[in-house]
Amino acid sequence: MSGSPDPSPAEPGQTVTWLRPEQADAPRSLRDRACGALLGLAVGDALGAPAENMTPSQIRERWGRIEDFVSAEPAGTDDTEYAIFSGLLLAEHGSRLTVSHVEKAWHTWIADIDEGPFRGAGFSERGTLENLRRGLAAPISAQHRHAWSDGLAMRAAPFGVFATGRPAEAARLVAIDGTVSHEGEGIYGGQAVAAGVAAAMVGDSPDAVVQAALSVVPEDSWTARSLHRAVSAARRASQSPDASTASVEQAVRKAVVIGGYPWTDLAPEAVGLAFGAFVAARGDFRASVLSAVNMGRDADTTAAVAGSLAGALGGASGIPAHWAQAIGPVRGSCLPSMAGRRILDLADRLVPHHDHSKAAS
Repeated sequence: MSGSPDPSPAEPGQTVTWLRPEQADAPRSLRDRACGALLGLAVGDALGAPAENMTPSQIRERWGRIEDFVSAEPAGTDDTEYAIFSGLLLAEHGSRLTVSHVEKAWHTWIADIDEGPFRGAGFSERGTLENLRRGLAAPISAQHRHAWSDGLAMRAAPFGVFATGRPAEAARLVAIDGTVSHEGEGIYGGQAVAAGVAAAMVGDSPDAVVQAALSVVPEDSWTARSLHRAVSAARRASQSPDASTASVEQAVRKAVVIGGYPWTDLAPEAVGLAFGAFVAARGDFRASVLSAVNMGRDADTTAAVAGSLAGALGGASGIPAHWAQAIGPVRGSCLPSMAGRRILDLADRLVPHHDHSKAAS
């Protein structure tokens, strides 16, 4: 794996320095950051799951402000299970990953197994499965009504871990994975998250993480515009003399949420909310994830993305211990073939000291 950084353009007046993996600071080793990114995804997913598809007012009415798990048995959803699925595939093939590998894995692990309706799966996953089961192949398999969903963004963190310090490579690989299930803005959302995690794995600045995400998506895309709006709103609101957590979250939501639209899994919206929460919290894990949760909408995915970014930036040591300890093996409620697997088992298989192209599945 090359240690060369990706030269990515900075915004006017900004200087962004990419670090090589070996330059990462000692207190947060690459393994700690890898564990943080993956565990952070699962923690955010479990924290946000009960608030999925809710508005902030509905959340307040039911729980007040969510500050901890509100479920007696917190567990991840399809976000964590699909992240494990994609992580295993990446660990097996590494940088040699092809669309054919991904399509074959979807058939072997998911589509060709008679496991019922895949409870909890997102619309993009269901549409993809229907197309694959009808005999359609990639990229035609991604042509369904929700190809712009956040289903790729939710499983993108492993690509950032694998391509540590190389946002462009993380974006390239996650697009290969996404070709089976997503198009357009759905791909861009996954690329933004993967690139952001790749930068967070070796950096200390939330602003550099944002710039990495913006560097891999078209400037005129909905994803880029949503990211810009969310991050700008978070910065402005945070600097206000009377700023409060609630007012910052309200500003971020107002900047990107498509009011009145019946579905909450829009990739540009979810990614914008996640990055907005991350920036408002200056990368602090607890604050990032809880802001994403309390903003509602597709709360499990936005919190999973915010958790993967903040977890990569601060390492697993920055995740509250009781949250980390609550994450056990996934239940397979959406992907029965993933039941019993632990997301942290991927960390050693994805960090750069392994020869990923020869890793066993």
